[in-house]
Amino acid sequence: MSFASLFLIAVGLSMDAFAVSVCKGLNMKKLNINQTLLISLFFGGFQALMPLIGYFLGQQFAEYIKQFDHYIAFILLAFIGGKMVIESLKHEETADSDTFKITELFILAVATSIDALAVGITFALLDNVSIWFSVSVIGITTFVLSLIGVFTGHKFGAVLKNKAELMGGIILILIGLKILLEHLEVINFGF
Repeated sequence: MSFASLFLIAVGLSMDAFAVSVCKGLNMKKLNINQTLLISLFFGGFQALMPLIGYFLGQQFAEYIKQFDHYIAFILLAFIGGKMVIESLKHEETADSDTFKITELFILAVATSIDALAVGITFALLDNVSIWFSVSVIGITTFVLSLIGVFTGHKFGAVLKNKAELMGGIILILIGLKILLEHLEVINFGF
């Protein structure tokens, strides 16, 4: 597999993590570098770990995983997004947008990287794939795009203030819905 092909796969896999990173940045009243790095490490790490796991699981589980990965991603993203929407409506004027929870970050990282598991299984079927190089490119690409996402979200979050959590929750629900509808072949955005 060429580097260009691998990089395009990495960018494609990173898009959901990028969008969620924008949401996390929207929720930051003050940019916190440690939290930004942690968010990027979680997304980059899981985006690298999932294809590695998929690679070692191999072809025998490919169809089984594809049957339910989109439901898991949708449920996790809809749950977190719905929680954000409800909290933003309860505390519209005094919403604490600086909350940061590792468990929530873990769930988001898993939800946005489930598709990478299937990519790893695909890698196992190809002869010309170096799995360690591939997962490194995927992880680093996701890390960098997640950093950019948090910074971008923070910049817009400062302008949007109290509406940031509401917007972030809606975006997460829409990402989950997009994943579900694409896997059910109702829609195809091509990315």
